[in-house]
Amino acid sequence: MAVADRLSADYEVLTSGCGLLDRSERGKLALTGGGAKEFLNGQVTNDVEALTPGRGVYAAFLSHKGKMLGDLRVLDLGSELFLDTERVSLQELFNLIRRSKIGFDVELHKRTLERGLLSLVGPEARAVAGAGELSSDEHDNAPGEVAGIAVTLVATDVGVDLLCDAERSADLSAALQARGAVPVEEAAVEALRVERGRPRYGLDLDDSVIPQEAGLNERAVSFTKGCYVGQETVARLHYRGKPNRHLRGLRLSGPAATGEELHLGDRAVGRLGTVAVSPVHGPIALAIVRREAAPGETLRVGDGAVTARVVELPF
Repeated sequence: MAVADRLSADYEVLTSGCGLLDRSERGKLALTGGGAKEFLNGQVTNDVEALTPGRGVYAAFLSHKGKMLGDLRVLDLGSELFLDTERVSLQELFNLIRRSKIGFDVELHKRTLERGLLSLVGPEARAVAGAGELSSDEHDNAPGEVAGIAVTLVATDVGVDLLCDAERSADLSAALQARGAVPVEEAAVEALRVERGRPRYGLDLDDSVIPQEAGLNERAVSFTKGCYVGQETVARLHYRGKPNRHLRGLRLSGPAATGEELHLGDRAVGRLGTVAVSPVHGPIALAIVRREAAPGETLRVGDGAVTARVVELPF
């Protein structure tokens, strides 16, 4: 099947049925011990201490200057705090926890190779997963079973994630396909993510970005919890200032690549983040750009052979 045809077919599955994507390569850690929540609460931007079993939050972890070193999903599984992050930021998160947990009743566990992670995406995802009783609140989680395989069901913005023992991942994938899930390529899932305006660390976000610049305050930052690393910068920008940069969507006139420089007139205003091809919108991208590159402006991409029209998110 041609690449464009496969993309369109996968996109149709994701928007009308249930797509299946194995994301087991993501970085995974766990914290146990009576001081786990108190400790992590002082390291990340969202309120971890308020979690109860079955709940979860999205958060960032920052440098002392408020710049993002990575982002993560924190799930309270009852027996442990499960941390799910991009593979590119796993080592940074591991190092942060290892050097900062001294004096706390906390044990750090590696889970990347121990736990599989399968994502179901689409309107039929909950039915396929058997997650009818799972709350629809993003990051809420509950134990479950699929064809005799123990899983943890996790609500996402586009469906349901399933965690299982790594050695059962292939069996779980087969069981989900038997229930109607269709394996899809990552390109179609990424196109859906870009359309929704959800940035990804390592592509759209890096250690130069403050959460507010990426529009993450509402999702990832608590302004009522206790202190955490980088809080001063985040709070000052939120209460007293306006960010010089914003996450924007871009409609591209042709093919382009992540990392290409964006220009408004003679001025560099940012670089392309994730680039995707949407069956609905055509070539699109995300980028952190300076605020003068406002919606409606047209930017030059790289040498200027391709242009980018700035738009509000989501597409």
